[in-house]
Amino acid sequence: MTEKAAFRLLRKSKYHQITDLEITENSGVYQVKANVTIDEASVEIKKRSAGRFILATNVLNSEELTADSMLSNYKEQQSVERGFGFLKDPLFLTDSVFLKSPHRIEALGFIMGLCLLVYTLGQRQIRKTLKRLKTGVKNQLGRLTDRPTLRWIFQCFQGIHVFRTQGVKKISNLTSERLHLLEFFPKSCQAYYLLT
Repeated sequence: MTEKAAFRLLRKSKYHQITDLEITENSGVYQVKANVTIDEASVEIKKRSAGRFILATNVLNSEELTADSMLSNYKEQQSVERGFGFLKDPLFLTDSVFLKSPHRIEALGFIMGLCLLVYTLGQRQIRKTLKRLKTGVKNQLGRLTDRPTLRWIFQCFQGIHVFRTQGVKKISNLTSERLHLLEFFPKSCQAYYLLT
């Protein structure tokens, strides 16, 4: 019975197995000792089913473009592909847009691509500035990072309002944390918040 309970612990684990199971009893209390090892056969089956992909290039000189540098270049482009994940985000409300004309669908795709370009450039600019200054900003967990997402930065700026009172333009809710974030923005962005 105790042996079954021990094996039940690892039932959900597809890639581990119990070896050297030892059960001892002392005054009605059972103690189970065992080694948990990786099930190499299951891991190998999973590796084979994971699939493969081909990276091709027209650069034939292997000294000019090595296999490692080609893979590295490919991985660098993944940030752009991940950027399109925002289309699936329920906050983006993509499913509420209905376009019947192919020209309008094409135009929307162009605008989304352009927005992603601006987003990626903005994120890269902030990250480069943080690295250059050897500093960081707090992420969602309150830890310091030099690789924040621009989405997180945008969320930090929610609740800021521009208003006019007696003909004078003012900014509300500009906290010290938000002012700190603005230090890493270009002067043109700081000007929007009346900081220059």
